[in-house]
Amino acid sequence: MTTTQAILLGVFVVATLVGYKIITRVPSLLHTPLMSGMNAFSGVTVLGCLAATAAAAHWGSKILGFLAIVLAMINVVSGFGVTHRMLRMFHSSSKKGAEK
Repeated sequence: MTTTQAILLGVFVVATLVGYKIITRVPSLLHTPLMSGMNAFSGVTVLGCLAATAAAAHWGSKILGFLAIVLAMINVVSGFGVTHRMLRMFHSSSKKGAEK
């Protein structure tokens, strides 16, 4: 393992621990609104996956990059789906009666 790889692994571990600590302290009522705001950042993840896959030199790296693109897109699409369901819960009952 090179020095660069060790540093990247250390950053990954620290970011994982800090992220877990932050998420566990958020009240459950705020999880869905915060997730809907994070969908924009997930789009940035897709762009990063695309750039990394385009720059990949070996087939193994290209396959992992493609897998990263697919998983990031699943994250974005499902995040917007959950946000849409959450917003439908907050429609007033007068609007539901007018639609029927």
